[in-house]
Amino acid sequence: MNKYVSILHIITGLSVGGAETMLYKLLSRIDRNVFTNQVISLTNKGPLAEKIESQGVPVEALGMCRGMPDPVRVWKLSRSIRNKRPDIIQTWMYHADLIGGLAAKFAGHFPIVWNIRHSNLDAKANKKTTIWTAKACALFSGKIPVRIVSCAESSRDVHVGIGYHSGKMLVIPNGFDLEGFRPDTEAKVSVRRELGLETDALLVGMVGRFDLQKDHQNLVLAAKYLKEQGIDVFFVLCGRGVANNNEMLTGWIREAGLTDRFFLLGFRDDIPRLTAALDIACLSSAFGEGFPNVLGEAMACEIPCVATDVGDSANIIGDTGRVVPPKNPVALGKALKELVCMGYEGRAGLGRSARKRIRERFELSKVVKRYEELYMGLLN
Repeated sequence: MNKYVSILHIITGLSVGGAETMLYKLLSRIDRNVFTNQVISLTNKGPLAEKIESQGVPVEALGMCRGMPDPVRVWKLSRSIRNKRPDIIQTWMYHADLIGGLAAKFAGHFPIVWNIRHSNLDAKANKKTTIWTAKACALFSGKIPVRIVSCAESSRDVHVGIGYHSGKMLVIPNGFDLEGFRPDTEAKVSVRRELGLETDALLVGMVGRFDLQKDHQNLVLAAKYLKEQGIDVFFVLCGRGVANNNEMLTGWIREAGLTDRFFLLGFRDDIPRLTAALDIACLSSAFGEGFPNVLGEAMACEIPCVATDVGDSANIIGDTGRVVPPKNPVALGKALKELVCMGYEGRAGLGRSARKRIRERFELSKVVKRYEELYMGLLN
C-alpha cells in the first residue's frame, strides 16, 4: 500500500452551508500522515475554497451551471478523475453524488462514498430538480456507491423510504470544534456594546440564511407572543439575506411592532463571537434540516437552544434545551419564555450540560476519526 491514502472529494459547490462546512472541518483535522486530499467543485469555488486551500488542499472548479449537467464538463470530470487516480472518491450532496458518481464509473473502478444531507423531500419544500436528482440517486444507489454517509438519523430514514440502498447507509453526524466555539464572557459584553444595548440585555439569536426553510416569520411571531407576555428580550439575526434591506423580513417585524427589538446583521464572519454572546439560541425551521450546525455550535458555547422538531434537532439538543413543533409560533414563544423565566443560573446550568453533550457525542476529532475508519475499511 502507498504511504498515503488519496481521497478525492467532489462537491456541488463551496458556498457556506452544512455540507461545505463539514467538508472543510474534515479536511482541517484528517490525519495528514495517512491521507492526502483534493477537492473538485462542480460549480465555482465559493467562499470556502480559500479556507480549504489554506489547509494545503488543492481545489478545482469545473464551472457547471446548476440544473442540467453539461456533458462536456462531465467528460472533463471523468478525465480528471482518471488522471488523478485517487484511492477513494467522496462525493457531497445530491448533484455531486449523481454526476460525480457517474463520472467516476466512466473513469474506472474507484470506491465511491456518497454523502447526503437532506431530511425532507416534500414536493412543496424542494425544487423539482432536487427531488428528481434524489430519486435518480436512489435508483443508482445499489450500483454506484459502496457506502452512503448520512449526517442524521432522520436523513437516513427519509432516503431509505424513497429507495436508497439501506444496507449501504451509515450515519456520521457533523462534528464541532470545542476550541473554535466556546464560552466567551468578553463576547457578551462587546456584542451588546456593538448593538447599543445595556450589558444585562437579554439576547435571543438565530444564525441562518433567509430562506423559507428557516421560517423567520415563525420566529417573528414567537417574538410577538413574548412581547404580549411582557417579556423584555432582544433578537439578533444574521445570515445571507437577513438584513435591513430585506423588505419581506422587515415587513413582518414592523407588522409585529418589534422594529426596536430586532437586529438584522446580514452575513457575518464572526459567528463564534456572536453565538457566544447569546442568552438563548433559536432555530425556527419549518422543514429540510438534516443536522443543523448552528445548534451544536451554540451548545459548544454553553448557550441553551430552543428549536423546532426538524431533522435531528431533538437528537442534538436532548434535555439541554427545548424542542417544539414546527410552524407553531405560540409553542416556540412559550419555550423561549420558559428559558427566559428560569433566569441566568437556570440557563447556565443548561448551557454547561449542552457543552458536555457536544463533547461526548459530537466532538470534531471523534467525527473525523469515523470518516478515517470508513476510508481505511474500504481499502482493507
